[in-house]
Amino acid sequence: MADEEKFESLAARFRLDGKVALVTGGSRGIGRAIALGLAEAGADIVLTSRKLPDLETVAAEIQALGRQALPVAANVRHLEEHEGIVKAAIDRFGHIDILVNNAGTSIAYGSVFDVDEKAWDITMGLNLKAIFFLTQRVTARMREQGKGGSVVNISSDSGFRPYLGMSVYAISKCAVQHLTAVFAQELGQYNIRCNCIAPSVTRTRLSEALWKDEGNLRRKEMNTTLGRIAEPIEMAGAALYLASDASSYMTGQTLLVDGGEYSMIQDAIKTVPYLTK
Repeated sequence: MADEEKFESLAARFRLDGKVALVTGGSRGIGRAIALGLAEAGADIVLTSRKLPDLETVAAEIQALGRQALPVAANVRHLEEHEGIVKAAIDRFGHIDILVNNAGTSIAYGSVFDVDEKAWDITMGLNLKAIFFLTQRVTARMREQGKGGSVVNISSDSGFRPYLGMSVYAISKCAVQHLTAVFAQELGQYNIRCNCIAPSVTRTRLSEALWKDEGNLRRKEMNTTLGRIAEPIEMAGAALYLASDASSYMTGQTLLVDGGEYSMIQDAIKTVPYLTK
């Protein structure tokens, strides 16, 4: 059998041994699940969020998996703190191979008429601006390293179909998906891939308002083909795929991880004649 026809272990392509991943918003929810998942696959992890004690708890969990963890307290919305995060990672590990832009917020609830400039700036500052400039800084380092890399951005299904009352959040997450495509287009020449995950409502503290209300939870469950909302570990699986060589020919894409809700909505639209004319 020719060399090119020999079977290559697929499981091995999911391994991250020798890799270093930087995960923002890594102290809880989806960020924590992704950090633990990447560590279980062999990566050492740099964790950032605003509160060091919360990061240290997750760092201890990572170390219990046999990997190294570096907690770095920082607010990524403040661009001047980005250099310190990257420097700490390089000083400790010497390189960064994976960036997971998970940190995000949603503070503007209600009508578009109620949104003020402060809420807009905070939401866009963390959900979009911080991702752009941290990705710019980290991928510049990846380019210098010359070994490629992977960026995984966390968007939201609201980037495809906005939730009523969450206008600014939805706009920011839609923009993250386009940002992903823009970086992918420019960075492909350096073998740096950039992809995105768009989760539906996931059982995290950020989305408590959407799933702790029993009526709203029931409506959400009824609108998915799987009949439930997501758990953080289910986003970690998607992140591992995108971070690893298992997705080595994939870039510029957004994975919609929503339990089949989008497909149900499309089917419903097809049954309403005036919407399809």
